[in-house]
Amino acid sequence: MHYPDGVSDIADPRGDLQWGTIPGLVEDAAARFGESEALVDAHGPGGTTTRLTFDQLAEEVAAATRAVLANGIERGDRVAIWAPNCAEWVIAALGSVGAGALLVPLNTRYKGAEAAYILRESGARLLFTVQGFLGTDYPAMLAEAVKAGTALPDLERVVVLRAGGTGKSGEAGEPGQTGGNNPPVGPKKGDQVVPWHVFLHEGASVPSDVAAGRTASITSGDMSDLIFTSGTTGYPKGAMTTHGQTLRTFATWAEVVGLRQGDRYLIVNPFFHTFGYKAGILACLMTGATMIAEPVFDVDVLLGRIAGERISVLPGPPTIFQSILDRPDRKSFDLSSLRLVVTGAALIPVELVKRLWSELDIETVLTAYGLTEATGTVTMCRQGDSAEVISGTSGRAIPDVEVRIVDAGGAEMARGEAGEITVRGYNVMRGYFNDAEATDAAIDPAGWLHTGDVGVMDADGNVDITDRLKDMYVSGGFNVYPAEIEAVLRNHPGVAQVAVVGVSDDRMGEVGCAFVVPVPGASTDGMVDTLPTWARDHLANFKAPKFVEIIDLLPTNAGGKVLKRELRERFNATQLQ
Repeated sequence: MHYPDGVSDIADPRGDLQWGTIPGLVEDAAARFGESEALVDAHGPGGTTTRLTFDQLAEEVAAATRAVLANGIERGDRVAIWAPNCAEWVIAALGSVGAGALLVPLNTRYKGAEAAYILRESGARLLFTVQGFLGTDYPAMLAEAVKAGTALPDLERVVVLRAGGTGKSGEAGEPGQTGGNNPPVGPKKGDQVVPWHVFLHEGASVPSDVAAGRTASITSGDMSDLIFTSGTTGYPKGAMTTHGQTLRTFATWAEVVGLRQGDRYLIVNPFFHTFGYKAGILACLMTGATMIAEPVFDVDVLLGRIAGERISVLPGPPTIFQSILDRPDRKSFDLSSLRLVVTGAALIPVELVKRLWSELDIETVLTAYGLTEATGTVTMCRQGDSAEVISGTSGRAIPDVEVRIVDAGGAEMARGEAGEITVRGYNVMRGYFNDAEATDAAIDPAGWLHTGDVGVMDADGNVDITDRLKDMYVSGGFNVYPAEIEAVLRNHPGVAQVAVVGVSDDRMGEVGCAFVVPVPGASTDGMVDTLPTWARDHLANFKAPKFVEIIDLLPTNAGGKVLKRELRERFNATQLQ
């Protein structure tokens, strides 16, 4: 196995799963579950509802794999996808992985420059995207980023999965004519930008046995995806994980939560996130559960979908469940099919857990903790845990994974004492793509991944995440890294210095507050109101700070490091006034 730029070989996970690889999982699911319903997309072409059985899904994925091969994608190449939850996302992603490519998911909230950065750093040769989702033209945004100076020398083609909104298919328009907004990429084939149906048609040139041979050549130790996560420097880094790591981690996840054949799983968590892709799509393929793709969180739509599709499984951030419970007309919807809730990614009030049990009669409520560098899962609560454990901790280490709380020198802390959470096991990433230095900083010579999160472990091994060494906060289920936001805000003509911290918010869990030292002599009139709007023009909405405070001087220690704890305390004090 080749590891880019010196990334060390961390031992492969145990190869004892029946699937071996993700394309092997797709084939096995078809063999085991056949004509059972695999995928539902109520936002299908022309506003129709798309329903696919496991057999049909495997056929669609095989067709996509042939099309990926027809476009010259080789094993180890990177293929990106920048689109909302939809049937085409599932098919394009699994088809790409079936061709031996590394999947590179992009957040649909990204602006063009943010997406272009990841496309460039990953060296993605092919991009799947959409036009019209929430009024956004993704190819046009990318074209603007390229026009502004971001070179994409490796990107050869853009495939439009759907055009004109979430309800229209990519069949709209002619090849290469997607609203006149073709990104200036280096064309490999005749058209730089093509609709999905044209792309699939090209796969007819690749014999089925050739595609099957490529798929069969993939091993469990091959890399399956490259998921970018920002760090303290503000520059996103691509975490590499293998087929084997992914399958073993989420087979464990599915077993712990109790996902089973016949479950109907409403996937609101974005597919571009590990939670949506791996704990969603892949976990359903493993267990025979039906995945129902939902592109946007809308409580009205969700309530109707739960009742109409008889949803039994609904993972997501606490915001979703709080919104459902607080809905005045909730009892007019039949929610009796719900039995399993998995939440996390933010503070979980104990009262929320109790209300899910008592008011919705949920059979199982669990919380968990993970990070991209650990294949998305580190600790989980277990069925039978108390409301206090589910609310106050993120559970204990998943089987065959070690978790320790250590001090600054790496020595293990006593139970009940705070320190950095470290992880060692089969779920730890292979490293950061093309960044050996960052890999060595994250994973020590003994194989321990240093998460940068501060936590306390109780006598039973349950971990309570109390702070973040990296200052990351979680807004509506999305990780937000202040260094990245600060780098953008410093480009505002009125900002001399800025520090961003996460502060509590009833609806989103946490939101950003930017403490700004203005440029000398600059007018601050209206900056408190205008800076968040300016930020939303340059960043995904969830990254833009909700609050702005103008200050004369940022508090620092003797070494010049900004004391963000003091800023949080200052914000909390002003809220009490």
